[in-house]
Amino acid sequence: MARILHRAVVGLGVVGLLVTACAPGDDGDDADSGAETPPASEPAEIDEEVTLIVWDQEVRGGQNEVIEELNAAFMEENPNITIERVSRSFEDLQTTLPLALSGDDAPDVVQANNGRPIMGAFVEAGLLLPLDDYAAQYGWTERFPDSVRATASYSPDGVTFGEGSLYGLAQQGELVGVYYNRAKLDELGLEVPETWEDFLAAAEAAIEAGEVALPFGNIDQWPGIHVYGAVMNRNVPTEDIRHLGFGTAGGDWTSEENMAAAEEIVSMVDAGLFNEGFNGADYDAVAAEFGEGNGVFLIAGTWLLPDLVGALGDDLGFMLPPPREGQPNVATGATSLPFAITSAAENPDAAALYLDFLTSSEAMQLVTEKGLFPSVEAGSQQTQSQAQADVFAAWETVTADDGVVPYLDWATPTFYDTIAAAIQELLAGELEPDAFLQRLQDEYSSFVGG
Repeated sequence: MARILHRAVVGLGVVGLLVTACAPGDDGDDADSGAETPPASEPAEIDEEVTLIVWDQEVRGGQNEVIEELNAAFMEENPNITIERVSRSFEDLQTTLPLALSGDDAPDVVQANNGRPIMGAFVEAGLLLPLDDYAAQYGWTERFPDSVRATASYSPDGVTFGEGSLYGLAQQGELVGVYYNRAKLDELGLEVPETWEDFLAAAEAAIEAGEVALPFGNIDQWPGIHVYGAVMNRNVPTEDIRHLGFGTAGGDWTSEENMAAAEEIVSMVDAGLFNEGFNGADYDAVAAEFGEGNGVFLIAGTWLLPDLVGALGDDLGFMLPPPREGQPNVATGATSLPFAITSAAENPDAAALYLDFLTSSEAMQLVTEKGLFPSVEAGSQQTQSQAQADVFAAWETVTADDGVVPYLDWATPTFYDTIAAAIQELLAGELEPDAFLQRLQDEYSSFVGG
């Protein structure tokens, strides 16, 4: 599943294997040898027989179809390269990947979660190859804008996120927004909300009519990060959110604005806007029920798009979380999990050729045809549904407002565990807003200060 989904590495135990790589503009004289990109040259022709072991988490319908078709096309175009695909759920991949990368039989290509707990830790341990020279060979710096490359860029020590060397390429974009059921809105006599105030009023009207306003499944805790982010983005200045999300100095979790966000989401729980027992409900099951007509709005990411279109068809709509009256559009977004080349890859040239194929214009067209959201070239694609067109329009709108903010759990190497559990406790009434925010501030300030 998309990244949207973030789980911290528990007991990685590989930091001692650190092999530093050269940052752009660095001559590398003081860098340790090991995880170094091969010298820049023309894209290599792969003449020998090669087997690439690829681990991915593209297990949902449309996502799986894209990878299966691209793998088949790649092997047809490169008959001497065999792709051995290992497909795992997001949770399984995040749990097993750290051990696999530090073992004797590491895969060649993996999807590595962008954040510090996964990609940052792998970079620090020298387990991933920097891709700068391959980027020059294949023109990836022209294919992917700075903002997209930044979500998979790190300093060689894995500490600085958002700049440094490129370590992965993402096939899909991601945006956390609001799905809605057009038929339900029509039945309730409601318009598509244009402001946050309208959105809350529509949710309350849905409750009064006996509907589930905001179905939500948070048993795995990470969905709460996305729902909380949607509320936070309506209350906290954009630059403050970026400081907090990227783990850079300048943010304050205990600010008045953050307190307003924490208190507002608690008030939404108290008003019954979410389904009963949401903290014990499964995310995918709730999404499937929404596709069956249970619920009016669903705060979730674009990775659900093909499945929900398949279920609701033209009744499905998508919008940015509406801004407050007079405020700009702000939404959480980034890319799907990037594909990275491991330091253990026996033929990194073949792996780079595979990454280039996965992110080519043809691949972006197939991503669109399967109802998904391509990481680049979205403006040149022919959308397949109204909801997909809604997603593309939402992305254009929020980027025009410079309103894309990072996932909150990117802040520190262990922030996923901290914020996911804290949000679940806050929503369960087990943690007061001030204590909730102080817990987050303690870890953030310790990381930034250190």
